[in-house]
Amino acid sequence: MKSHRCYDLVPTSSKLVVFDTSLQVKKAFFALVSNGVRAAPLWDSKKQCFVGMLTITDFINILHRYYKSPLVQIYELEEHKIETWRELYLQDSFKPLVSIPPNASLYDAVSSLLKNKIHRLPVIDPLTGNTLYILTHKRILKFLKLFVSVFHSPLSSLISEMPIPAFLDKTLEELNIGTFQNIAVVRADTPLYTALGIFVEQRVSALPVVDDKGRVVDIYSKFDVINLAAEKTYNNLDVTVTKALQHRSQYFEGVLTCNRHETLQAIINRLVEAEVHRLVVVDEKEVVRGIVSLSDILQALVLTNSEEGSPVLRYRIP
Repeated sequence: MKSHRCYDLVPTSSKLVVFDTSLQVKKAFFALVSNGVRAAPLWDSKKQCFVGMLTITDFINILHRYYKSPLVQIYELEEHKIETWRELYLQDSFKPLVSIPPNASLYDAVSSLLKNKIHRLPVIDPLTGNTLYILTHKRILKFLKLFVSVFHSPLSSLISEMPIPAFLDKTLEELNIGTFQNIAVVRADTPLYTALGIFVEQRVSALPVVDDKGRVVDIYSKFDVINLAAEKTYNNLDVTVTKALQHRSQYFEGVLTCNRHETLQAIINRLVEAEVHRLVVVDEKEVVRGIVSLSDILQALVLTNSEEGSPVLRYRIP
């Protein structure tokens, strides 16, 4: 990870949506939906620079903060500009935009993502000031898996002799990767407004939907919330989570799960191949026991021992 640059992950062609901070908040979220993206860099025309990111988390925060009832229009969503929302919401917690230059190492990128507890890192050219790409946990882990897979390849005698790290064959339980205490869940009849409150207060990115016995039957993620904008149904947050999930725009193949006795390599393969952000950890009865996310995996894989300079696993204690 230290030998590869962020530029190595920038595709030859990709879509990048940029919003001016003078754009209306509602129009910005509609634009996210129509372009199929989850976040966009924000450009301040007055300052002539990028000042932040607009994400689905902003949409959730606006809905949760200003929603009153199905009969009352959310004025702040309908009328506010992005710059107004940022001034109101970030007045006590303003943080400058976290970005990275294209020649920085992937190790630096992962360290920045984890240190700042963010999920998207703009790659900005220091010479032109242009945003080239948005790095994510998913993109980095996919890149890492490709290189781990290459270890099996006979294309290069040097590469084929490189051993696969032994810890990839260890289980989640042995490595203690993931979160296994105080797991936030909802039920099928949980009001959507309550679910949004859990997103805001507990800073989680997905909520397993469980039945009366604690068995996982579905999952409601932050990304699902954007469907409220797509369907223009955000004025009624009193509906149940199950009702909200009926508005999924894409085919849903079911909740992806794992157990604590599966190997780290199996977990990585499933995450990358399914292109999901987390797996729900269940027991033999499908009862929810934990969550393992992309950030959990990257934190374990990439952080190194600064004294010896050799890769080590940093175990996460729940």
